[in-house]
Amino acid sequence: MLRMQAIGQLLLMIMTALTAGCGGGSGSDSGASVLDPNVAAISEGDWYRPAVGVTWQWQLQGALNTSYDVAIYDVDLFDTSTTQIANLQADGRKVICYFSAGSYENYRDDKGDFPAETLGKTLDGWDEERWLDIRHSAVHKIMKARLDLAQEKGCDGVEPDNMDGYTNDPGFSLTATDQLAYNRFIGNEAHKRDLSVGLKNDLNQIGKLVDYYDFSVNEQCFEYDECDTLKPFIDAGKPVLNAEYKSQYVNNTGGARDTLCSQSLALSFSSLVLPLDLDDSSHFSCR
Repeated sequence: MLRMQAIGQLLLMIMTALTAGCGGGSGSDSGASVLDPNVAAISEGDWYRPAVGVTWQWQLQGALNTSYDVAIYDVDLFDTSTTQIANLQADGRKVICYFSAGSYENYRDDKGDFPAETLGKTLDGWDEERWLDIRHSAVHKIMKARLDLAQEKGCDGVEPDNMDGYTNDPGFSLTATDQLAYNRFIGNEAHKRDLSVGLKNDLNQIGKLVDYYDFSVNEQCFEYDECDTLKPFIDAGKPVLNAEYKSQYVNNTGGARDTLCSQSLALSFSSLVLPLDLDDSSHFSCR
């Protein structure tokens, strides 16, 4: 009888281990990795900390126009060469390097590193991108490698994009806690490499993330009347880099751009009116 009980206990232990290895039905899959949502922010380091009201240019496509007299250039991590980054810095600019931390792009050099099970639904309006399962350990490894690349290329900081998959329809059961843990992970990993890091959107969790990030990169808060949610960054002495794309702003229809800039300056934001493709086909700075 005791022998049968021992065998039964052993079988139970094996089944428990197998279930845990498969994520217990609640994780992403066997690659699920637990990130701590309560991890403390890394606050000590020599990375670049931009000031409120800083000027900037954001260009992710086309031949890079380096003629703007601004403090920050936000450029693509993969497409911008080490030489271009060094030249911008030699001209007194800081360089923020953009990459997507929340989506798979089918044209990136490391696209083959993503396991199939990490790829979710296509992003609305972006057929070449798919949401990522940010709980997956392989995704964490790839993002660390991208941060390593930013450090190796000499970027002063990074702009990780698509940091709000949980508010969309990514194809995974992502929770606010999953997103918070991942976004804090990205912020801390950037700081471990002495890289400044900006929070891209994720307006709902700003209060819980402002200590982990050095600035905010926002799209269309004026168009959608969401700018008040970004005030914690300004209150913390950290800039809000805002971009607007609405045609009324581009053309200043009825003085819409003038009104936008007046409101932006009152909030101490750094606002640009840009083309959605971010290809430098047009540019207007409220500063």
